[in-house]
Amino acid sequence: MTLVLDSGALIALERNDRAMWRRLKAAHLGGQIPVSHGGVIGQAWRGQGPRQARLVTALAAIDVRPLDETLGRSAGQLLAVARRRDVIDAALVLLAQDGDHILTSDPDDIEPLARASGVHSEIIRT
Repeated sequence: MTLVLDSGALIALERNDRAMWRRLKAAHLGGQIPVSHGGVIGQAWRGQGPRQARLVTALAAIDVRPLDETLGRSAGQLLAVARRRDVIDAALVLLAQDGDHILTSDPDDIEPLARASGVHSEIIRT
């Protein structure tokens, strides 16, 4: 089981949310490296030096995948099937595999995409 992190999860880490940090630590102790993609980082990153020190620490422990042409095209196809519009969310859902946990502050946006993708993942509100 891999944790798939949206911007809400990253912001929770930045705000020192203890439950989110425990999830991250538990994943690593279990030999799992959480994943996200570059578009999600863009939603959370503001480059404000020391104010984002926790986020820098968290990102060092996350596999950040590129939002490249292949993932972008696949996300666009998922958006068409799900009749949604947010390419960042669609690309995030596509990182998940059966049994993974998607940690999100927007489960109402993620759930229809996850359903349309055919992947059976658990959506957890952060």
